[in-house]
Amino acid sequence: MTIHVRTLLGAASLAALMAMGSAHAATLNVQNGGDVTSLDPQQMSGDWENRVAGDIFEGLVTEDAKAHPIPGMAESWTVSDDGLVYTFKLRDGVKWSDGEPVKASDFVFAFQRLMDPKRAAKYAYLQYPIKNAQAINKGKLDDMSQLGVKALDDKTLQITLENPTPFYLGALTHYTAYPLPEHVVKAKGDAWVQVGNIVTNGPYKPVEWVPGSYVLTEKNPNWYDTASLKIDGTKFFTLEDLPAGLRRYRAGEFDILTQFPGDQYKWLQENMPGQAHVTPFAGLYYYVLNSSKPPLDNANVRKALSMAVVREAIGPQILGTGELPAYSWVPPGIANYEGGPAYVEWKDMPQGQKIAEAKKLLEAEGYGPSKPLKLQLRYNTDENHKRVAVAIASMWKPLGVEVELVNSEVKVHYADLRAGEFQVGRAGWLADYDDPTNFLDLLKGGIEMNYGKWKNAEYDKLLDQAQTTLDLKARAGLLKQAETIALKDTAAIPIYYYVTKNVVSPKISGFEDNVKDIHRTRWLSKAE
Repeated sequence: MTIHVRTLLGAASLAALMAMGSAHAATLNVQNGGDVTSLDPQQMSGDWENRVAGDIFEGLVTEDAKAHPIPGMAESWTVSDDGLVYTFKLRDGVKWSDGEPVKASDFVFAFQRLMDPKRAAKYAYLQYPIKNAQAINKGKLDDMSQLGVKALDDKTLQITLENPTPFYLGALTHYTAYPLPEHVVKAKGDAWVQVGNIVTNGPYKPVEWVPGSYVLTEKNPNWYDTASLKIDGTKFFTLEDLPAGLRRYRAGEFDILTQFPGDQYKWLQENMPGQAHVTPFAGLYYYVLNSSKPPLDNANVRKALSMAVVREAIGPQILGTGELPAYSWVPPGIANYEGGPAYVEWKDMPQGQKIAEAKKLLEAEGYGPSKPLKLQLRYNTDENHKRVAVAIASMWKPLGVEVELVNSEVKVHYADLRAGEFQVGRAGWLADYDDPTNFLDLLKGGIEMNYGKWKNAEYDKLLDQAQTTLDLKARAGLLKQAETIALKDTAAIPIYYYVTKNVVSPKISGFEDNVKDIHRTRWLSKAE
């Protein structure tokens, strides 16, 4: 709760007012990791931004405490028999935080803005299932009215897809599907996201934003279910220093940590039992290889580097939190993928044999101890990323590979990846929706998140075929063929499947572990 007090109040009155406010306010303090770069959901790209976005905005569909899709701005919907047309009915009386009604046209405006090539929205492709979305976003079709999103009236929105898409309701929970306040964006332009201008439609609204420091929210009184909220607001702190975060948590400054140093897991289990939440979730930790430039344009070099990574040591020994070794691009357990993912053909080879084969591959390309392969490995600032990078550099050393480690803060790191200013770069992907395409699209030609610029025409063709295949078993077969191609060519190096690493204070109730690691403030409560 934010209280604005006039300076003419006496010191005693001010102290009394502040004491009263702190007694009744329940503010959630979250160590949020990276720096939030924008409050515009179409300019976001990280899980640290998603945590804020999902509190202050709400799509047609939103998430329950276990991250399952539930009605959001839409109270109901129907799907046509052919699976192509979704018709959503908005709830009665839904409003923006300034009291203006949320209309179906706000969704049309948002989706059209998302697909505008001039906006260069990083994740626009997540909504490519919409009819003509890709053609418009790629500049091949300049008639925005052809986008398959129509307002039938103020309360009825119709979305038409290119092809039946089994995961589409899940994709609508993503921040690329949030509505935007057309009346504010048109009046304020890009300044609409500044605190003082921004209006939102979620359970909370931002009231302070100090870049590099924190975002503070408070209840949105115009949200349709504000009376149910147990938390008055959340302070999302920018902090990538994990040891410092744990110290501050122990001092009572944070209620939730979204990461902790892996080497402290045992200590947390012994000294703060039940507070560390380590559970599997749908995500992949991987190294991107810049295949657009030598030496990593060579598939043998890429394969050698991947084979030499001792994945089994990373989860239990390097990180200490039991992450599972990754030999596939799509994590196990993802829906609509009958039989599970494809794996690299050398997965079960003894590690000594893998190393010997990796040495042969590099020697065949002219590299070895007398002519070392020199690589720069970039990672974003984080003790766990550093541990993994140091370990993998040492695994590559016997091959005659010399590694220079370079770290930077997260927004700089990902800007470098997008610009292609790297050789090897650490990256991670958390599922936006439960379908293998959410991972496989990362390696597709023309996708901005394909940082390594790996290209394979057959791979792209198979993904395109899968889009128009209605039979889920046949679709899964096409996707597995594509994954096999990417793994055989070592498009990137999958390293491990993620586990959650939250630490949650005993004061917090309603925190549900889930495979998407999404925990919206609306479901939480805090005991004083």
